[in-house]
Amino acid sequence: MEIRYANHPNEVKRFDTTDLREQFLIEELFVPGELLVSYSHVDRIIIGGAVPVSELIKLEVDSTVIGANTFLERREIGIINVGGQGTVTVDGKVYTMNCRDCLYVGRGAVDVSFESDDAQQPAKFYLNSTPAHQTYPTMKIAISEASPIRLGSQLNSNERTIYRYIHQGGIQSCQLVMGMTLLQPGSMWNTMPCHTHNRRSEVYFYFDMPDDGVVFHLMGEPTETRHVVVRNEQAVISPSWSIHSGVGTSSYSFIWGMAGENQTFEDMDPVAMRDLK
Repeated sequence: MEIRYANHPNEVKRFDTTDLREQFLIEELFVPGELLVSYSHVDRIIIGGAVPVSELIKLEVDSTVIGANTFLERREIGIINVGGQGTVTVDGKVYTMNCRDCLYVGRGAVDVSFESDDAQQPAKFYLNSTPAHQTYPTMKIAISEASPIRLGSQLNSNERTIYRYIHQGGIQSCQLVMGMTLLQPGSMWNTMPCHTHNRRSEVYFYFDMPDDGVVFHLMGEPTETRHVVVRNEQAVISPSWSIHSGVGTSSYSFIWGMAGENQTFEDMDPVAMRDLK
């Protein structure tokens, strides 16, 4: 498990490209046959990826790192498949996971494992996990069952549909909020005009990008913006004080996960375009 520490915004003002990438960008999430996880001190969120091939992969980490006997002893987790069809087994119950399906697993589950139906087209399970103080039921939701919100316009190159999976009106959780944004053809901007939310942090996972495609992810304080070049199947950690927007060189999709004080999707601090620097 890789450890990422929290940073003060005044410190980030002095970061160069290498510093920004080392602190906020998770460059590798999917390795065939492995589970990779990063532990961020920003709201104690864990970001990970599992790619089972010929054998199942168990959800396990070093117990000394999380201070618990099992991964979900004091945590909850959201899982979204962005690869081929697979299954997630939770304490003996099997959940079929097609591409873009989401599974929430509540606190206290002991045995969680991942499998792919076809080793030639393996599943890719993207994970967000947060601390939990209460147990909510394990539940699966397909993208067709998620709550869609259509935002943006063709004029501003940001037509997009937001699918909410884990949220107040959908799958219930302690603090984890998770969903997916799909941009319409010809739209390249996401989350612009931008915002911050002082009560929550966020992680963006970009995918569905060609090998030569990139997203210029904007972060930092609204008056001290920085950018990170993000490639396919990479994630960016966004502290509560940072904006989180981006523009791509081609089409792309992204999964957002939030942790923090509340789960109110509309709880945002908007930033006027004239105030960006």
